[in-house]
Amino acid sequence: MGLVQSVVRRLVGSVGTVIVGKEQEIELCVIALLCGGHVLIEDVPGVGKTMLAKAMARSTGCDFERLQFTPDLLPGDVTGVSVFNPKTAEFEFRRGPIFAQVLLADEINRATPKTQSALLEAMEEGQVTVDGETHPLPSPFIVLATQNPIELGGTFPLPEAQVDRFLVKVNLGYLQLSDEVAMLDRFQRESPLDTLAAVTDAKEIEACRGELQSVWCHHSLKEYCVRVVQRTRANSDVALGASPRGSLGLLHASQARAAVNGRDYVTPDDIKQLAHRVLGHRIVLRANAELRGVSTAQVIDEVLASEPVPAEHQAMAGEGS
Repeated sequence: MGLVQSVVRRLVGSVGTVIVGKEQEIELCVIALLCGGHVLIEDVPGVGKTMLAKAMARSTGCDFERLQFTPDLLPGDVTGVSVFNPKTAEFEFRRGPIFAQVLLADEINRATPKTQSALLEAMEEGQVTVDGETHPLPSPFIVLATQNPIELGGTFPLPEAQVDRFLVKVNLGYLQLSDEVAMLDRFQRESPLDTLAAVTDAKEIEACRGELQSVWCHHSLKEYCVRVVQRTRANSDVALGASPRGSLGLLHASQARAAVNGRDYVTPDDIKQLAHRVLGHRIVLRANAELRGVSTAQVIDEVLASEPVPAEHQAMAGEGS
């Protein structure tokens, strides 16, 4: 697991020179990248959502595109369009910004559902289909989408099918006093983003993905993953629980967390530590539960507290499945 540890350490350190005091959130974004997942960054304006995406792109050395989502944005503005070439008398496909390795979908909830749906195939299958022709996307490919939960005027809530395609949801939050002062020091003269250099590349990221596949997870822990997810569906305060894609995402993220910590096996703690980040945004509460002040975090806490954890010696015993 040495390569994964090295790459994560370098990326967290590099992005951390721009985004101060948010090492855990940066690590989550890196885990999503190595798992082939996508990240939804939801928070108030000015906390560094866009800066985080830019720093991630520069640190990975990957191609980067920023797409500002607005109500007048069309699906073709995202995926690309076929244009008639009078010289060849044929239609030629002109690629859209989605053909980048790191795509920043800025304020994604300001585009119409029709435009938002242009990302569905890309996020799930790594390809886009335009005029009946399928075009593969580059690898690695990650969508870093931002949205503001406060200013809802002129926005279109993300459909559940879209939300479910994000591996993790990240909330940056405000900085502590010392961290915010440190940010002022770093940005006093110029942005550290301007001098940020790549600390890895696409080839190394692909190698990390291969390494993660060898991280072992005992059958009892796979069952634990599924039971946790299924309990979110059975909760009386939940209208829609986490999907089977959530189970798969929890497994893959746990494998990545294990590798980051230098282990080639998953522990119950990996699953519990990531449950909120991977499952929270997939849960839809009933209206009466929201009125009572129930949160998805409380639901997941309740599930984790009530679901028996496999004994560590059982989870690590025997042969890998």
